[in-house]
Amino acid sequence: MNHTELGAGVATPLVATQHVRPREAVSWGAILAGAVGMAAFSLILLTLGTGLGLSSLSPWPGSGAHAKTFGAAVVIWIVVSQIMASGLGGYLAGRLRRHWPDISGDETHFRDTAHGFLAWALATLLMAGLLASAASGVGRTAAVAAAESGVHTAAGLGGVDRGNAQTAWQTWPMGYLIDGMLRPVDGAAAQVQTRPEQALASVAQKQEIARIFLNSLPSGSALSTEDAHYVSQAVARQTGLSAADAQARVTTTYTRLQDKMNALDTAARAAADEARKATIHATLWLFVSLLIGAFAASYMATVGGRLREF
Repeated sequence: MNHTELGAGVATPLVATQHVRPREAVSWGAILAGAVGMAAFSLILLTLGTGLGLSSLSPWPGSGAHAKTFGAAVVIWIVVSQIMASGLGGYLAGRLRRHWPDISGDETHFRDTAHGFLAWALATLLMAGLLASAASGVGRTAAVAAAESGVHTAAGLGGVDRGNAQTAWQTWPMGYLIDGMLRPVDGAAAQVQTRPEQALASVAQKQEIARIFLNSLPSGSALSTEDAHYVSQAVARQTGLSAADAQARVTTTYTRLQDKMNALDTAARAAADEARKATIHATLWLFVSLLIGAFAASYMATVGGRLREF
């Protein structure tokens, strides 16, 4: 028997099996696609909600939605938007991920859930970055506009800068009260400002009185004896009142100014407290809506993953 016949009678074994590369557990392309779809749909829903919200508001009294009704509608819309956008993104991430034929059903369910959650997390970060950038841009624009218009804010003075007496005496309520304090009464021999120099001196006098008032307002105390006497003399010359009547007018005017400043300060504190409460409620509901969105994205990813296996 030759070698050819011997070789023909023996079965030839397989040389080697083909190496199959294991499939990766994370499909980043599907996650990115789901996140992009989620962010885009969230932007669409946000735009729609803004338009509907503005259409329900009105500057006229007695028309438009009530504040509580509007707030409840905003909360409902945020939650619904999160469910819809997150569900869409999670479904895309689950449906577009790669096929895993050799793993158990429990592992497939876990991976689908993870894909939906990662898509939601990436979309949330993208939206947070976009909103933060937009908010910073609006803040810079507002700051530039405020700087150009010369608006100064000071606590307890309703937006009047304490060091700027020229602005203070022209601003309500200080300007109005100083003008009323220097207003002549009927039958009194008041000075008549006929020359431009006298008019300029009157303006300078109002600014000086404003500086005197501003010096005592922050502490909440009454005018000092020297300041009250000096201002009463100016009032007597300007209005023709007696010294006693001028002193009484100065005291009354300064007391009224203190009351108005206290009222403005109280209103500002109340507004700040309302803004604080509104911020707390908005933050809590935003937290709840984000949790709901994460759950919706994870669940819909499992739905899309099951359809992917068929």
